[in-house]
Amino acid sequence: MVPDTFSWAVTTHPWDVNPATTSRNGASWIAWSAILCACIYLSGCSTFPDWRPSWARSAQPPTPSDRFLLPPEGTDVVGTVQIAIARREDTLSDLARRYDLGYEEIVAANPGMDPWLPGEGTQVVLPTQFVLPDAPREGLVLNLASMRLFYYPRTGADEPPRVITHPVGIGREGWQTPQGTARITEKIVQPTWTVPASVRREHAENGDPLPPVVPPGPDNPLGEFAMRLSLPGYLIHGTNQPYGVGIRVSHGCVRLYPEDIARLFPAVPEGTRVTIVNQPYVAGWRNGQLYLEAHQPLAEDAKRWGKSLKPMEQALAAKAPGPAAVNWDKARKVAREARGIPIPVSPDSPDLADVLSTAPRVPSTPPWAPADDGQG
Repeated sequence: MVPDTFSWAVTTHPWDVNPATTSRNGASWIAWSAILCACIYLSGCSTFPDWRPSWARSAQPPTPSDRFLLPPEGTDVVGTVQIAIARREDTLSDLARRYDLGYEEIVAANPGMDPWLPGEGTQVVLPTQFVLPDAPREGLVLNLASMRLFYYPRTGADEPPRVITHPVGIGREGWQTPQGTARITEKIVQPTWTVPASVRREHAENGDPLPPVVPPGPDNPLGEFAMRLSLPGYLIHGTNQPYGVGIRVSHGCVRLYPEDIARLFPAVPEGTRVTIVNQPYVAGWRNGQLYLEAHQPLAEDAKRWGKSLKPMEQALAAKAPGPAAVNWDKARKVAREARGIPIPVSPDSPDLADVLSTAPRVPSTPPWAPADDGQG
């Protein structure tokens, strides 16, 4: 019966089917199809080969990069470096937003890579490990040099302490975000932007005049939420231009991705302390190793410091028990490369290649990523 059935299926044409045998052969074919389907069902997906590229098959579940258990005093490093496998259509800006990184963060971590076309299967380093700033672990701490905010929420007696971190955009050269200590004095939903006269004048000179007041809505650069600082004229707010997060583009205010400010806004009470520091070199300990996270100094500082690495040396000296606790040649290399990735600089510690070789490979889109909206 089997040979007859397959012979009929292969050799018979619509115009020469024998009506006397069609019913018998058709029933046989249906029976064999049912048997085949049952075999596939029982064997599961293993019946079919996995045609995905090897890098796609080996991707591991990603680790969230915006909130961590706060380590005890004496441990200063949170998170882990991850490596995303890019898809053909991905840009570094896409990957940065999905993994809650700023644009300059991800570009610095991947020197020489085309930010607009990394390429299918390219391994993109995600700098999702952080050395906590050298500042009190209280309220909001903003490190201008790393363009990153850290929030230490108050927790109940039975809750473990946590730290939440997000990338930010800050004031560009000439419109610097100020350093110092402030408080959150007001929280505003759907803020109205009263445009400062200096900003209106600048836009008018550039042929892009602004109205005195911009109402809430899609054209408002403050986004949907704003927190006013006790520093006059400065806000922490959302944005209608997400591509500006992780870049120096504002007139001094601090901007977050819309999804980040939406989560942070209800969690931060009025009166919260805000500490703004400028630390391009941040040092800290983890598992008995001294780490150095290095960023390019802000342009104003780079002009003053030149090629001096004294600020880096001071940051390490403040954490190290003595000069012998640091591999200084390695520390200088890390500082000059300024990739924003925490690297252990203790003697005989792993180097960058070792860190990246053990980093988990993760998909380009984590499950928590916001939907791509074409705005970067």
